[in-house]
Amino acid sequence: MRAEHDHGHNHPVNFDPTVAEPDPFEPASAGDRPLRIGLGGPVGSGKTALTAALCRTLGAEIELGVVTNDIYTTEDADFLIKAGVLDADRIEAVQTGACPHTAIRDDITANLDAVERLQQRHPGVRLVLVESGGDNLTAVFSRGLADAQVFVVDVAGGDKVPRKGGPGVTTADLLVINKIDLAERVGADMEVMLSDAHRMRGELPVIAQSLTDTPRAPEVAAWVRQRLAAGAPAR
Repeated sequence: MRAEHDHGHNHPVNFDPTVAEPDPFEPASAGDRPLRIGLGGPVGSGKTALTAALCRTLGAEIELGVVTNDIYTTEDADFLIKAGVLDADRIEAVQTGACPHTAIRDDITANLDAVERLQQRHPGVRLVLVESGGDNLTAVFSRGLADAQVFVVDVAGGDKVPRKGGPGVTTADLLVINKIDLAERVGADMEVMLSDAHRMRGELPVIAQSLTDTPRAPEVAAWVRQRLAAGAPAR
């Protein structure tokens, strides 16, 4: 597990961590490109495990690729390759060199280049999962990079996490509460977590799951299929 990063940069004096910073990019035109779904969330929440589960579940029916983001390593990409969830040439690794949100929101060039390389090798690719490195509750994808965003939290962070809000929790297209099989062991109240999540998100969907109990992430996979069938959203 990677250590939590320090920011290494300054926010404006009036910075509000509950509100997303302005997106510097316009939503990308859909055209003939693959649907791009971003997976973000805090360190250790289970983003890579969820990405692997989605590859196992969807890889046989949908031509897909994956872009991973790590600060200094290619650890997440290496994990996926060693797990055999996809052929190695369908996985691209981006080393951000700074807070992960810089590469998924502030300067998305490296990620767009990685997606383009996947398309060049596999012109028929229909879906690209873009996994962010571990960040905090404010980390959201630019709509110039991701057509839809999944934000992943886990019970080990405590049942207070959903009510803390932040743009990751409140604005992501899907919120996943992960590792629910551990809730009792870490003293997290699932009723509280789910109630707070729905209260903070309104009509936006919430999925609670355990990859130990449902290793193929069927509910999240079904959500991805629905987004793929609907195409890239108009925003």
